[in-house]
Amino acid sequence: MPSGLTPAELTLLGLLAERPRHGYELEAVLTERGMREWTEIGFSSIYYLLKKLQERGLIARADPAAGGKSRTVYAATAEGHRACADAAEAAIAEVRPVFPPLLVGLANQPALDHARLLAALDRRAEALAERVGHVRRAAEADRDAPPFVRAIFDHALGQLSAEQDWLTRYRASLSPARAPGSEKPMAPYDVKRERKELYAPKNTAWGLVDVPEQRFLAVDGTGNPNSAPAYASAVEALYAVAYTLKFAAKRTDGGDFVVGPLEGLWWADEWSAFTARAKDTWNWTMLLVLPPWITGTMIEDAKTAALAKKKQPAISRVEHRTLHEGLSAQILHTGSYDDETPVLAELHDTYLAANSLRPTGKHHEVYLNDPRRTAPEKLKTVLRQPVERVPD
Repeated sequence: MPSGLTPAELTLLGLLAERPRHGYELEAVLTERGMREWTEIGFSSIYYLLKKLQERGLIARADPAAGGKSRTVYAATAEGHRACADAAEAAIAEVRPVFPPLLVGLANQPALDHARLLAALDRRAEALAERVGHVRRAAEADRDAPPFVRAIFDHALGQLSAEQDWLTRYRASLSPARAPGSEKPMAPYDVKRERKELYAPKNTAWGLVDVPEQRFLAVDGTGNPNSAPAYASAVEALYAVAYTLKFAAKRTDGGDFVVGPLEGLWWADEWSAFTARAKDTWNWTMLLVLPPWITGTMIEDAKTAALAKKKQPAISRVEHRTLHEGLSAQILHTGSYDDETPVLAELHDTYLAANSLRPTGKHHEVYLNDPRRTAPEKLKTVLRQPVERVPD
């Protein structure tokens, strides 16, 4: 890095270039801004780094009164401001190689048997989900941060999301492979297994979840799902295309997949249309989630093949849709669909206000059972509502 500054030194120098601070303030800012996600600065090393910066003339002691009698306040010198600007400019402009241990592990994965490799990838997926939650919470806790701090949070979340997408694709690419010494192929990709937090949640009270970007087959419509012909046609069309894709996918590197559960986005001109169960006025988008390796070309080919075979006009209305719901309130509901009313009323009348949240997207449901084969009181449905924090 220019001027011989290490990333840790530049980080502290930049904080002191903002304004004079003492060591405890620096520690607090590092924590509040989530900076420990991308810096290696322990509390015990702050004073060591301050001493090095002071010896180089990049920082100096400020007015002692600013920090109280027992705390030494430091500020960037004129030379420190120049060095900080030069190093920051280079760090932003230059693309430098990184050496993550993950790549070393991938290079040596032949040393692992198939089961251990998959288990390790599963543990990484869980760790990534925890890290995403940690960064998102830090970002939400610092909602009044300046734009450049917001950019740091956005970049960190973008990097983590990109790795989650890569990990999902790579994990899926391994599923069709045969385990060493086994004659049976590994299980097809199953979104209920890969995204348990979204398709097999345990919470029966409202809680928050981070929903990554997902791709779907989608059909839009309006009317009562129990009686509108358009609804039945839409669902039929979705499954016709999905199963055509499933059989085509077996011939790709991604391999076979389990067709996911039916999902739906629901909205109306007035929220009361749902609590009053005025179903004829409901708007909906019915969905089936797609594995990461399914391409737009594959979807169009599947539509053509399904339409030629099934002769269902609604197949032409099937679209490829991408959703990124992000922060969402979610609950697992057990019971009939009409019994959802008090659960949704609790969300909108109590939970959102109590947690300083407001809805930002359409109500989302995931139907984990086939209502034709499951008693109404045993139906399991994931209820989800995208939300955002209400500014103070």
